[in-house]
Amino acid sequence: MDRSTRRRYRALAGALVLGLAGAGLAGALVPQASAITPPVAFTADDLPTWQTNGVVWSLAAAGSTVFAGGTFSAVRPPAGGAGTEQQAVNFVALDAATGAPTSCRLSFTVGSGTATVRALALSADKSTLYAGGYFGAVNGLAVSSLAAIDVATCTPKNTFRPSFPATVRALAVTGDTVYVGGDFGTVSGQTRQRFAAVDAGTGALKPFTANADEPGRALEVTPDGRNVILGGDFFTVNGTATHALAVVDATTGALTKAYPAGFIQNQSVVKDLTSDATGFYTANEGTGGFDGRIALNLSDFNQKWRDSCLGATQAVLHHQGVLYSASHAHDCSSVGEFPDGQRHHLLAQPVTGTGKLGWAPDTNDGIGEGIGPRVLAVGAKNGVDYLWVGGEQTTVNGHAQQGLTRFASTGDTGAPTTPVASAGSVRPGEVQVRWRTSLDLDDSRLTYRIYRNGGASPVHTTTADSLFFLRPQASWTDTAVTAGQTYTYRVTATDAAGNTSALSATASVTVPTAVQSYPDRVRSDGATLYWRYDDPVTPFVADSSVSGNTGGLHVNGPALRQGPGAITGPGTAIGFDGAVQKVHSDRRQTVTPGYSLETWFRTSTTRGGKLLGFGNNTTRNSSAFDKHLYMTNDGRIVFGIYNGATRTITTAASFNDNQWHHVVATQGPGGMVLWVDGQNRGTLPHTTNQAYGGYWHVGGDNLNNWPNRPTSNYFAGQLDETAVYPSVLTAAQVQNHFALAKAPSDSVVLVTASEDTYVNQGAPDTNYGASGSLAVRGSSLYQSYLRFSLPAAPAGTVLKSATLSVKTSTMSGAGTADTVSVVPVTGAWTEAGTTYTTRPALGGTVLGTLPGVADGSAVASVQLDRAAVAAALGGGYSLALTGPGTDALWLWSSEAAANEGTPQLSLTFGPA
Repeated sequence: MDRSTRRRYRALAGALVLGLAGAGLAGALVPQASAITPPVAFTADDLPTWQTNGVVWSLAAAGSTVFAGGTFSAVRPPAGGAGTEQQAVNFVALDAATGAPTSCRLSFTVGSGTATVRALALSADKSTLYAGGYFGAVNGLAVSSLAAIDVATCTPKNTFRPSFPATVRALAVTGDTVYVGGDFGTVSGQTRQRFAAVDAGTGALKPFTANADEPGRALEVTPDGRNVILGGDFFTVNGTATHALAVVDATTGALTKAYPAGFIQNQSVVKDLTSDATGFYTANEGTGGFDGRIALNLSDFNQKWRDSCLGATQAVLHHQGVLYSASHAHDCSSVGEFPDGQRHHLLAQPVTGTGKLGWAPDTNDGIGEGIGPRVLAVGAKNGVDYLWVGGEQTTVNGHAQQGLTRFASTGDTGAPTTPVASAGSVRPGEVQVRWRTSLDLDDSRLTYRIYRNGGASPVHTTTADSLFFLRPQASWTDTAVTAGQTYTYRVTATDAAGNTSALSATASVTVPTAVQSYPDRVRSDGATLYWRYDDPVTPFVADSSVSGNTGGLHVNGPALRQGPGAITGPGTAIGFDGAVQKVHSDRRQTVTPGYSLETWFRTSTTRGGKLLGFGNNTTRNSSAFDKHLYMTNDGRIVFGIYNGATRTITTAASFNDNQWHHVVATQGPGGMVLWVDGQNRGTLPHTTNQAYGGYWHVGGDNLNNWPNRPTSNYFAGQLDETAVYPSVLTAAQVQNHFALAKAPSDSVVLVTASEDTYVNQGAPDTNYGASGSLAVRGSSLYQSYLRFSLPAAPAGTVLKSATLSVKTSTMSGAGTADTVSVVPVTGAWTEAGTTYTTRPALGGTVLGTLPGVADGSAVASVQLDRAAVAAALGGGYSLALTGPGTDALWLWSSEAAANEGTPQLSLTFGPA
């Protein structure tokens, strides 16, 4: 790897601090760049690059040329690119900006065995490229695993021919010295075990002696040139114990700093090193041992921080204050990030700490050992920097691309993923719009725009942070809404370069005419997670709490909108199969000392399963898990915590009777209490539990070794109204929740027009029943007719409000400045037969008015006379839209795909 390239740093404009605060990520970011979220310097959009037919082990950059070495025999264009496959024997030179091969051709070969180029480094003036590996000739010139190449002529230097009888794995270059690490025990016939130094011009062996007992894999010269940092598999250097890492004198090789046993676990080795002005950084791989990165000071060579993510780090590269790494990181829970699961192969973090930044392009594991990326380097051309990645990978960002890829410092073209949106309302006068934050692989801070009723302009704009492993819910409360009316919302996400996602699917909500007692009480009692399961979208479970913003994610497709729900009103439940389905919360957290768990359940299962609990994984079984509610095979409910031993309260009665039941579990200074259906079912004095970071799980998670463990970890049945509180609910609160679940509540019925058409005075005998449009105008006359099949009022309720919603079309000038009136139709008409000539008679009572409708495809709503609509319940009801003026209103009909369910009546029923 090109160490001189690594040291081309610009000053970092500021520090990035990432942490969880309030509703999501909060951070102090350096000034915003035009394309990506600082301090990240590269987009995540991979560029077309020629690819190899084998593994790339080494990279170096000189000016606008990037050199790649490895174990391969040919290069070919990227998919869809121009050109044909070319021979490239373990080496290729490429243009940094185009990704295509240059005219430089070198072949690294060996008489027996498999030739490979494992290390590349450039002289300080970039005139000489040094190549190490296992080979016996370069373009036919006999060499021994180390060669010097004249960059200008692309020819091996005959005057530089030291003899290394085994594989060279690492190189570092100063003005007059080439430092070498690898598997060798001698150099040019003299003892040098795993590390050596030769003259940069002649290749003559230097006195430098840093003998190690196991292979050397990484080298870095300190910026002052006084010391050399060694990395590898070794346990001793010059006879002194120091495992995997050591610092030696640059002239003599004498040990400057040894690292004691345990500093790096015996199973872990250092695969790569990089440095900046104040520190150096390791890339560690360890089977069952340390797999991450260590930052150390150059002043005293002691540790600054340690990133203990698991996933075999192969390469590290410092660039403009950011540490880029190649690995297959699969578990970063030890540093408060993602749990064991999916592999992530390219990461970025500030050099000041372990927190990951918003840059996460990805590859697969690929061929060979299946490690993925192996090496990183930066090339530049015409003022643009390019991060090159080489390795075993055969895909990049989900498409085929083998061995090589690259990312530029400009030209961010990838749009964020489409937000998943939801809307809910439990009080007149307010709607909570919430969405799962989007993923953008090189922008962690995105701008969200919320559009109401199909309008062309957003009603609200906000920003929120997200990372590839942390996409918390964001939300906004719309207070400019009217009780009884139905509203639709859509959300977009835009990155710093202006790339914008598609609009989210439409989220629809009807504002209640009265406070919904049960959900309003859950919110006011302080729930910080409240999952109501009323949304039809996947894979997102919206959090309806006031400010918790702890959304959920479906696993394996639980059944949505199962009715009836547990409480009165229009709500629905979620269904689980008892085998693989569950929901987990979307961000890692810890549990407060005092807390409450609450949910409703209905089941007839005889296999038990977990209803609700806390665990340290997401999609996989947790290895730490407690603070949970589960059911035994015979239907009893168990509340359990772990504080050095399992502590459980178990009900005497069974509750698998296929009826809805309410369960609450609390733990705090007064101990543990379990409530079912408003009754105290047991207590224990324990006030503490296992402390760890984790996620809330609903419907399933590990139950291994818990008392009365059921047959299944997964619950088969329905759950509803799940809530978690950062405090202990009192007996009065628990009993109040149970009672309020059956309190009278508003319900909403949405009725779409069964027939609609319009008439046109200018075409008096034309029928428009199949048209996708409706029209309203006074002169010359357009008049629209709508028919609805109204339901009867549910037993014990009356109609509280009726709202008509229509949507303007996308044609220019579709809106109107005229007042549009809604009147009853008294005459007969049909969608297929009505024309201007046969138009029906209208009633004289105005049921509601729209005082002008703005242009732009948007939903407009009007409240109708409640008594008139109530009188028509249980039968057919026809309405006409009329206008007095000459400014036509154009609407979508029920036949139009863009109508968002309009024309539509929203009927709100409530207690008589």
